[in-house]
Amino acid sequence: MDTADLGLPVNVPSTALFTDQYELTMLQAALKAGTAERHSVFEVFTRRLPHGRRYGVVAGTGRVLDAVENYRFDENMLRFLREKAVVDEETLDWLAGYRFSGDIWGYPEGEVYFPGSPVMRVEGSFAECVLLETVILSILNHDSAIAAAASRMSSAAGDRPLIEMGARRTHELAAVAASRAAYIGGFSSTSDLAAGFRYNIPTVGTSAHAFTLLHDTERDAFRAQVDSLGAGTTLLVDTYDVTEAVRAAVEVAGPGLGAVRIDSGDLLLVAHRVRQQLDELGARDTKIVVTSDLDEYAIASLAAAPVDAYGVGTQLVTGSGHPTCSMVYKLVARAESAGPGAPLMPVAKKSTGGKTSIGGRKWAARRRDADGVAEAEVIGTGEVPPELADRQLLVPLVRGGEVVAREPLDVVRDRHAAVRAGLPLSATQLSRGEPVLPTEYVHLPSGS
Repeated sequence: MDTADLGLPVNVPSTALFTDQYELTMLQAALKAGTAERHSVFEVFTRRLPHGRRYGVVAGTGRVLDAVENYRFDENMLRFLREKAVVDEETLDWLAGYRFSGDIWGYPEGEVYFPGSPVMRVEGSFAECVLLETVILSILNHDSAIAAAASRMSSAAGDRPLIEMGARRTHELAAVAASRAAYIGGFSSTSDLAAGFRYNIPTVGTSAHAFTLLHDTERDAFRAQVDSLGAGTTLLVDTYDVTEAVRAAVEVAGPGLGAVRIDSGDLLLVAHRVRQQLDELGARDTKIVVTSDLDEYAIASLAAAPVDAYGVGTQLVTGSGHPTCSMVYKLVARAESAGPGAPLMPVAKKSTGGKTSIGGRKWAARRRDADGVAEAEVIGTGEVPPELADRQLLVPLVRGGEVVAREPLDVVRDRHAAVRAGLPLSATQLSRGEPVLPTEYVHLPSGS
């Protein structure tokens, strides 16, 4: 269900100043030069995946759509720009009426991407498109990094659920976005109530060590929690002695105790001991939840352990070592003049040092083998080969300034699971390697 259907807040504050100053100074110069209205095509892509990663995950698209809709300069913002002499009066007048009226295409949120994939294409006048660069990149770089880490973790976890618990390890607003991205990548719930309120993600949580330490004895703490939350609650059993805590937990809650949580120690060893003890005490249905600075490698190492769920915080919200996707926003085509109907010409940066780009408005498609498994990311300009016509990846997101592709978050989450399942099996290996699909280019403009 879409959050809009629930009456939850879907609007965000104006995003107009979530930008770099040079976007506005470029606008001013282009207005003076008479080039600001030239029809332009910008594309978002990354030149490479983070070292050793096999695929990337597109996340943040829904937040980008909110950001574009809310890109408005109010009087206070215009006053700030005037007082700081950021741009001149002509430019301020232009900004006062800014509304994006162009088109945006992109990979559906939850899709995977590879080096060179045009994950988003923004098209309109140079003036209206260039202003969106920073806010689009800030959203996609952050959310896609978190979703990629979440995807690797959920793959390692298999059928065991994952809880996002990273709010205290990042900026308070970034935590909400991180929870959303983690849900896309396969997490099933969050501890962050703001994320639950904003995006309708299931929320969970019971108690921390402080609650145990508050009481005279551990047993008193367990009794207070069970009296308040019921026997189905999750009791934290590693504040003092785990063996004694498990015994007290079952004695207080009975064999219907919902779960115990382990937050320290050798999780593999402790989980086996706790499972054996719970079974001996008759609490065979009591689940074991483990936390303690987990990442995908730690989760994979616990695959053979009697663990029922994982809670992940720091490593998730920092992208498990890769907090950005290094996506860029580049002009790839522009009209020869500002006149209506002026033909587009490809443009591209040609500097050395690995920062070149490829000109031309691009399409993307994913070729599959006879068994339906993806085998290549194909990117090109001009006509799409007939055999790839039904494999195209870009879909319309905004038409004429109007959003046309908002989706419930559960749809996005299910899409990612399905797309990942259609990749070669090596995609889910945690060992470092090359992108699981090669990127092939066809019909590219000469000289690009």
